[in-house]
Amino acid sequence: MAWDNVLGVALLTGLIGLAILIVLWPGAKHGKRLLERWGVPDPDDAEIALAVHYLKRRRLWYPWLFLAIPPALGDTTAGTIVTTVLLGGLIAELLAQRPSRGPRREAVLTRRTLLDLVPAWALVLSGLAVAGSLVSLALTGRWTLLAVSAGAAVVSWAIALLALRRPAVGEPRADLALRRRSARVAIGLGIATCAAIGGPVQNLGSFLAVAAGVAAFLAVVAPIRRQPASA
Repeated sequence: MAWDNVLGVALLTGLIGLAILIVLWPGAKHGKRLLERWGVPDPDDAEIALAVHYLKRRRLWYPWLFLAIPPALGDTTAGTIVTTVLLGGLIAELLAQRPSRGPRREAVLTRRTLLDLVPAWALVLSGLAVAGSLVSLALTGRWTLLAVSAGAAVVSWAIALLALRRPAVGEPRADLALRRRSARVAIGLGIATCAAIGGPVQNLGSFLAVAAGVAAFLAVVAPIRRQPASA
Protein backbone atom coordinates (compact mmCIF):
# COMPACT_ATOMS: atom_id res chain seq x y z
CA MET A 1 0.00 0.00 0.00
CA ALA A 2 1.38 3.44 -0.99
CA TRP A 3 2.24 5.82 1.82
CA ASP A 4 -0.37 8.37 0.76
CA ASN A 5 -3.03 5.66 0.90
CA VAL A 6 -1.72 4.49 4.27
CA LEU A 7 -1.96 8.01 5.71
CA GLY A 8 -5.40 8.49 4.19
CA VAL A 9 -6.70 5.25 5.68
CA ALA A 10 -5.11 6.03 9.05
CA LEU A 11 -6.68 9.50 9.13
CA LEU A 12 -10.11 8.19 8.16
CA THR A 13 -10.11 5.32 10.64
CA GLY A 14 -8.66 7.52 13.37
CA LEU A 15 -11.55 9.95 12.93
CA ILE A 16 -13.98 7.03 12.99
CA GLY A 17 -12.41 5.78 16.20
CA LEU A 18 -12.63 9.25 17.76
CA ALA A 19 -16.29 9.52 16.79
CA ILE A 20 -16.97 6.10 18.31
CA LEU A 21 -15.16 7.15 21.49
CA ILE A 22 -17.28 10.30 21.79
CA VAL A 23 -20.53 8.41 21.19
CA LEU A 24 -19.65 5.50 23.46
CA TRP A 25 -17.86 7.43 26.22
CA PRO A 26 -19.42 5.87 29.31
CA GLY A 27 -21.36 7.61 32.05
CA ALA A 28 -23.26 6.44 35.09
CA LYS A 29 -26.14 5.08 32.99
CA HIS A 30 -23.74 2.92 30.99
CA GLY A 31 -22.08 1.58 34.12
CA LYS A 32 -25.38 0.76 35.78
CA ARG A 33 -26.74 -0.94 32.66
CA LEU A 34 -23.56 -2.98 32.30
CA LEU A 35 -23.71 -4.28 35.86
CA GLU A 36 -27.39 -5.10 35.67
CA ARG A 37 -26.85 -7.03 32.45
CA TRP A 38 -24.14 -9.07 34.15
CA GLY A 39 -26.06 -10.07 37.26
CA VAL A 40 -25.66 -7.11 39.65
CA PRO A 41 -29.16 -5.80 40.50
CA ASP A 42 -29.50 -2.31 41.95
CA PRO A 43 -25.77 -1.43 41.95
CA ASP A 44 -24.72 1.33 44.32
CA ASP A 45 -22.73 4.43 43.38
CA ALA A 46 -19.36 2.84 44.13
CA GLU A 47 -20.14 -0.17 41.97
CA ILE A 48 -21.35 2.05 39.13
CA ALA A 49 -18.16 4.11 39.35
CA LEU A 50 -16.12 0.89 39.13
CA ALA A 51 -18.02 -0.17 36.00
CA VAL A 52 -17.58 3.25 34.38
CA HIS A 53 -13.84 3.13 35.06
CA TYR A 54 -13.77 -0.38 33.57
CA LEU A 55 -15.43 0.85 30.36
CA LYS A 56 -13.27 3.97 30.07
CA ARG A 57 -10.09 1.92 30.43
CA ARG A 58 -11.09 -0.05 27.32
CA ARG A 59 -12.70 2.57 25.10
CA LEU A 60 -9.93 5.11 25.56
CA TRP A 61 -7.70 3.02 23.30
CA TYR A 62 -10.15 2.62 20.41
CA PRO A 63 -9.23 5.79 18.43
CA TRP A 64 -5.50 5.02 18.61
CA LEU A 65 -6.00 1.41 17.61
CA PHE A 66 -8.30 2.43 14.77
CA LEU A 67 -5.54 4.77 13.67
CA ALA A 68 -2.83 2.10 13.63
CA ILE A 69 -4.52 -1.19 12.76
CA PRO A 70 -6.05 -0.60 9.29
CA PRO A 71 -2.74 0.45 7.68
CA ALA A 72 -1.11 -2.60 9.25
CA LEU A 73 -3.85 -4.96 8.06
CA GLY A 74 -4.35 -3.24 4.73
CA ASP A 75 -8.13 -2.97 5.08
CA THR A 76 -10.96 -1.50 7.15
CA THR A 77 -13.18 -4.57 7.33
CA ALA A 78 -14.60 -6.44 10.33
CA GLY A 79 -11.09 -7.71 11.05
CA THR A 80 -10.16 -4.20 12.13
CA ILE A 81 -13.05 -4.02 14.58
CA VAL A 82 -12.29 -7.42 16.11
CA THR A 83 -8.58 -6.63 16.35
CA THR A 84 -9.32 -3.28 17.97
CA VAL A 85 -11.63 -4.78 20.60
CA LEU A 86 -9.19 -7.60 21.40
CA LEU A 87 -6.15 -5.35 21.68
CA GLY A 88 -8.12 -2.75 23.62
CA GLY A 89 -9.19 -5.44 26.06
CA LEU A 90 -5.64 -6.76 26.35
CA ILE A 91 -4.19 -3.32 27.09
CA ALA A 92 -6.93 -2.64 29.65
CA GLU A 93 -6.31 -5.93 31.46
CA LEU A 94 -2.56 -5.35 31.49
CA LEU A 95 -3.09 -1.93 33.05
CA ALA A 96 -5.52 -3.44 35.57
CA GLN A 97 -2.70 -5.64 36.92
CA ARG A 98 -1.20 -2.60 38.63
CA PRO A 99 -2.15 -2.14 42.30
CA SER A 100 -5.02 0.32 42.69
CA ARG A 101 -4.32 3.68 44.33
CA GLY A 102 -7.73 3.67 45.98
CA PRO A 103 -9.13 1.34 48.63
CA ARG A 104 -8.62 -2.29 47.72
CA ARG A 105 -10.65 -5.29 48.75
CA GLU A 106 -8.85 -8.33 50.07
CA ALA A 107 -8.89 -11.31 47.73
CA VAL A 108 -11.49 -14.01 48.30
CA LEU A 109 -10.38 -16.89 50.49
CA THR A 110 -11.40 -19.52 47.92
CA ARG A 111 -9.03 -19.43 44.98
CA ARG A 112 -10.82 -18.69 41.73
CA THR A 113 -10.24 -20.61 38.53
CA LEU A 114 -10.97 -19.76 34.93
CA LEU A 115 -14.14 -21.86 35.19
CA ASP A 116 -15.52 -19.25 37.61
CA LEU A 117 -15.41 -16.74 34.78
CA VAL A 118 -16.05 -18.81 31.66
CA PRO A 119 -18.15 -22.01 31.54
CA ALA A 120 -16.37 -25.24 30.66
CA TRP A 121 -18.34 -25.72 27.45
CA ALA A 122 -17.15 -22.33 26.18
CA LEU A 123 -13.51 -23.20 26.89
CA VAL A 124 -13.93 -26.55 25.10
CA LEU A 125 -15.57 -24.78 22.17
CA SER A 126 -12.66 -22.33 22.06
CA GLY A 127 -10.14 -25.16 21.99
CA LEU A 128 -12.02 -26.92 19.18
CA ALA A 129 -12.33 -23.70 17.15
CA VAL A 130 -8.62 -22.93 17.50
CA ALA A 131 -7.51 -26.47 16.68
CA GLY A 132 -9.86 -26.75 13.71
CA SER A 133 -8.77 -23.37 12.36
CA LEU A 134 -5.04 -24.08 12.65
CA VAL A 135 -5.33 -27.53 11.06
CA SER A 136 -7.50 -26.26 8.20
CA LEU A 137 -5.22 -23.31 7.46
CA ALA A 138 -2.09 -25.44 7.68
CA LEU A 139 -3.47 -28.06 5.28
CA THR A 140 -4.36 -25.39 2.73
CA GLY A 141 -1.11 -23.49 3.16
CA ARG A 142 -2.72 -20.21 4.25
CA TRP A 143 0.13 -19.27 6.55
CA THR A 144 -0.69 -15.60 7.03
CA LEU A 145 -4.22 -16.41 8.15
CA LEU A 146 -2.83 -19.18 10.35
CA ALA A 147 -0.69 -16.61 12.15
CA VAL A 148 -3.72 -14.32 12.55
CA SER A 149 -5.83 -17.17 13.92
CA ALA A 150 -3.12 -18.22 16.37
CA GLY A 151 -2.63 -14.61 17.45
CA ALA A 152 -6.34 -14.11 18.07
CA ALA A 153 -6.45 -17.28 20.16
CA VAL A 154 -3.42 -16.28 22.24
CA VAL A 155 -4.76 -12.76 22.88
CA SER A 156 -8.25 -13.98 23.80
CA TRP A 157 -6.90 -16.50 26.32
CA ALA A 158 -4.41 -13.96 27.67
CA ILE A 159 -7.25 -11.51 28.36
CA ALA A 160 -9.24 -14.20 30.16
CA LEU A 161 -6.28 -15.21 32.32
CA LEU A 162 -5.39 -11.60 33.12
CA ALA A 163 -9.00 -10.94 34.12
CA LEU A 164 -8.72 -13.88 36.49
CA ARG A 165 -5.55 -12.71 38.23
CA ARG A 166 -5.98 -8.94 38.40
CA PRO A 167 -6.17 -7.42 41.91
CA ALA A 168 -9.58 -7.42 43.55
CA VAL A 169 -11.23 -3.99 43.64
CA GLY A 170 -14.62 -2.86 44.94
CA GLU A 171 -17.54 -5.01 46.00
CA PRO A 172 -17.18 -8.73 45.26
CA ARG A 173 -20.26 -9.02 43.06
CA ALA A 174 -19.35 -6.10 40.79
CA ASP A 175 -15.72 -7.16 40.61
CA LEU A 176 -16.71 -10.70 39.60
CA ALA A 177 -19.25 -9.48 37.04
CA LEU A 178 -16.64 -7.33 35.28
CA ARG A 179 -14.10 -10.14 35.30
CA ARG A 180 -16.66 -12.46 33.74
CA ARG A 181 -17.54 -9.95 31.06
CA SER A 182 -13.89 -9.45 30.11
CA ALA A 183 -13.14 -13.16 29.93
CA ARG A 184 -16.28 -14.19 28.08
CA VAL A 185 -16.13 -11.44 25.47
CA ALA A 186 -12.48 -12.28 24.79
CA ILE A 187 -13.09 -16.03 24.49
CA GLY A 188 -16.14 -15.40 22.32
CA LEU A 189 -14.23 -13.12 19.96
CA GLY A 190 -11.43 -15.67 19.73
CA ILE A 191 -13.90 -18.39 18.75
CA ALA A 192 -15.61 -16.20 16.15
CA THR A 193 -12.30 -15.10 14.63
CA CYS A 194 -10.90 -18.62 14.34
CA ALA A 195 -14.16 -19.95 12.88
CA ALA A 196 -14.39 -17.12 10.34
CA ILE A 197 -10.87 -17.25 8.95
CA GLY A 198 -10.25 -20.96 9.37
CA GLY A 199 -13.27 -22.19 7.43
CA PRO A 200 -13.19 -23.82 3.98
CA VAL A 201 -12.33 -21.69 0.99
CA GLN A 202 -15.62 -22.53 -0.78
CA ASN A 203 -18.34 -19.92 -0.50
CA LEU A 204 -20.91 -22.13 1.26
CA GLY A 205 -18.31 -23.51 3.63
CA SER A 206 -17.09 -20.03 4.50
CA PHE A 207 -20.64 -18.84 5.12
CA LEU A 208 -21.37 -21.77 7.43
CA ALA A 209 -18.12 -21.23 9.30
CA VAL A 210 -18.90 -17.55 9.84
CA ALA A 211 -22.46 -18.36 10.92
CA ALA A 212 -21.20 -20.96 13.40
CA GLY A 213 -18.65 -18.51 14.76
CA VAL A 214 -21.26 -15.78 15.23
CA ALA A 215 -23.64 -18.21 16.95
CA ALA A 216 -20.87 -19.39 19.29
CA PHE A 217 -19.86 -15.80 20.03
CA LEU A 218 -23.42 -14.81 20.95
CA ALA A 219 -23.79 -17.86 23.19
CA VAL A 220 -20.52 -17.25 25.04
CA VAL A 221 -21.00 -13.51 25.59
CA ALA A 222 -24.67 -13.74 26.62
CA PRO A 223 -24.96 -11.62 29.81
CA ILE A 224 -25.63 -13.23 33.17
CA ARG A 225 -28.90 -11.91 34.56
CA ARG A 226 -28.26 -13.42 37.99
CA GLN A 227 -24.94 -14.26 39.59
CA PRO A 228 -24.61 -17.93 40.64
CA ALA A 229 -25.12 -18.54 44.35
CA SER A 230 -21.45 -19.54 44.69
CA ALA A 231 -20.39 -16.02 43.71
